[in-house]
Amino acid sequence: MKAPMFSLPYINNNGIYHLQDDIGKVIVLTFWASWCPDCGHDLPKKEQLFQSMDTTKVRMITINVTGRERDQSAGPAYTEKYLSQPTLADRGTEIYENYQCKGVPTTVIINQNGDIHDQFGDNAKFLEIVTSVGTLVGDS
Repeated sequence: MKAPMFSLPYINNNGIYHLQDDIGKVIVLTFWASWCPDCGHDLPKKEQLFQSMDTTKVRMITINVTGRERDQSAGPAYTEKYLSQPTLADRGTEIYENYQCKGVPTTVIINQNGDIHDQFGDNAKFLEIVTSVGTLVGDS
């Protein structure tokens, strides 16, 4: 299935991110909310992976699901404190719903052709996500 294209504003940078611009790379999207305990376990691991990832082959993006936040300032505050990877603000739950997410965190892996390769829910093991990314990077 083709990944739904979107453009969203950065929380931790100026400007707008366009998914289309990264087609050709493996793209890892992580949908999250600041209050979520599972996100609190998942995002630090993703941040470590981001720090060591070859950014010429892999683009890691986190998306704060603003429509699932209790306080709209919580996502930006969390981002500033914990995330250096590019972080976007969803328009409520629009992109979250376009990707048919069922909860947070949800990780979506998009291959170099713009197809959804894998999608992981809140119970996914981090190693499963890394392995999925690795199979795509190994193909490039």
